[in-house]
This record gives sequence, C-alpha cells and structure tokens, in this order.
Amino acid sequence: MIIYNSIEEFHSKSIDRTILTQGTFDGVHLGHRRILDRMNELAALNNAQSALLTFEPHPRLVIYGNTDGLQLLSTPEEKIKLLRQAGVKNLIIHPFTMDLAHLTPADYIHKILAAKLHARFVVTGHDHRFGNNRKGNINDLKQCGKSLGFTVEEIAPLQIENITVSSTKIREAISAGNMQLANALLGYNYSIHAKVVYGKQLGAALGYPTANLEIAVDIGRTESALNRKHIPADGIYAVHVRYEEKNYKGMMNIGNNPTIKNKGRSMEVHIFDFHSNIYNKLITVEFIKRIRDELKFDTLDELKNQLDKDKEAVLTVLK
Repeated sequence: MIIYNSIEEFHSKSIDRTILTQGTFDGVHLGHRRILDRMNELAALNNAQSALLTFEPHPRLVIYGNTDGLQLLSTPEEKIKLLRQAGVKNLIIHPFTMDLAHLTPADYIHKILAAKLHARFVVTGHDHRFGNNRKGNINDLKQCGKSLGFTVEEIAPLQIENITVSSTKIREAISAGNMQLANALLGYNYSIHAKVVYGKQLGAALGYPTANLEIAVDIGRTESALNRKHIPADGIYAVHVRYEEKNYKGMMNIGNNPTIKNKGRSMEVHIFDFHSNIYNKLITVEFIKRIRDELKFDTLDELKNQLDKDKEAVLTVLK
C-alpha cells in the first residue's frame, strides 16, 4: 500500500484512472470491508488504480473543536494497518481544514474527486455524506458523475444478527461491554495498544499481579488526538494479550476499584503464566468477553475469592 499525505501528492503521480472510495472508515469494520472489496474488484476489472481518501484529524475535531464526545474505534496507525490488510493499494490521508469543510458538494466533486483524483468509479455506502454541512449525498455524486465521466456504485448496508453494521453500532456495543457483538460486527477482536505503567502493586498480594495500562501514543501523533480510543464499559473481561509477537491469556479489569480505598480509576490486566518485567513496554489487549460488572467487596479475602471464580470463568471462555 502506498500512502500519500495529501490530495496534491497523489495528484502529482499522474494516475489518470482511479476507482475511488472516501470516508473516515473508523474501525474498518465488515461494512467497510464490503466497500473496499468491491473497489478492489472494480480496479482489477477496469485496469485502474484503487484509492481511498480519508482525513486526519477527524473532521468533527476541526468543525466542532476539541469535543470530548468523540471516541474512535481505531487510532490513525491502527486504521492504516487495517486498510493495508484489506488490500487498499493507494491511501490518501489529507489534512482536514475548515476550507475543505466549507466546499459545497458540487465543488468538492468537481475540484477534488474529478480534477485531482481522476475518479472513474466512486464506490460509496448508502449513507455517506460530504461537503459543507454534510449536504452532499449519493444523488449529488450520480448527477455530477454523468457530466464528469465517472460512475457511482452504491453498496448496500451489511446486516449481521439483524443489525446494520456501522461504527456507531459498534461503539454502542463496546460502551455496553458487549464485546462479542462488537467483534462480530468488526470482523476481528477489538483491541487497545497500551503501555505498562507503575500502579500500587496490590494485585500481587492477592495472587493476581497486574499490569496497569495507559493508552499508548502513536509515533508522530499528539497525545490529545489519541486519547479518544474508545474504552469498553467497566467490568471484568476475558482477554488475549500480545507481547513481543507472543500471545497469552489474560483477565482484565476496567473501573474504579471500589474495594481498595484511594486506588482510583485504572485499566489493569493479569496475564496468566507470565513472569517477565514489562514496565514501560507496549502490549496489545484483545477483548473477547465481559465476565461481570465491577463489584465492591467488604474484605480483600472476599475479593480474592471472587478473583478465583473470575479466573475459572475467563479460562473457560478462552478455551
């Protein structure tokens, strides 16, 4: 996959026939994969280059400011990895600006899709919006395509378990701790990439030493732009942990640790049959299933007994 850092950089390569799709593609879920598969198929049939146009930072951050409500399924680097796995040949990551946001749908189609990206086919989802105030839709694309010489193909929404696959539905599932549904809609296990940091080291006293986690900052990105990774609901989870290309089973807690006074909010994972020192190291945690809510216990012995039960439940899930 070739990555271009602007529309102009792609335009300079004089690629005169593109099969194009566009959008944020947050999470690169199964609905996105259907669009990408059709884009790649059309590129092969028409001896053309497939290209995906996306934007960084997320358009909502530019239009509405540093909104706290924006939570994303994938960091920029995670999205690049997923798009590479999906077979995208040309990825255009264009800086999103207010000038771009103010383009009318017609100007966006004429000046960018046709003049700069040389679209011959535009493959799009049924609900894609673009242009000033998101007024542009598939009908604008089809109307302009007739005069500009490109064809528009609409990809029908994908349904799984009677749910239309979308980034919004996946975020809702993750917020509810329903990782099985989220993973089914994504087509892979939802994960976080995190750095192991020092905690209060109370887990070892209970027989369950934990790695305390903070979301890792991707190289070349600002921390404020990355702390928007969507974190699952509070509770205990069965997880897989990946460290230095090896996979381990684990049990993760997200929450406020109500049993332990003044411990505060944390994300921490106990990795089964693991004894290495990984402070300040990076690990990846894949969420498989939420086991239970976070609970408050009267004593540490009660907490220890519950952790023993959680371990049995987690290992049963991870079989």
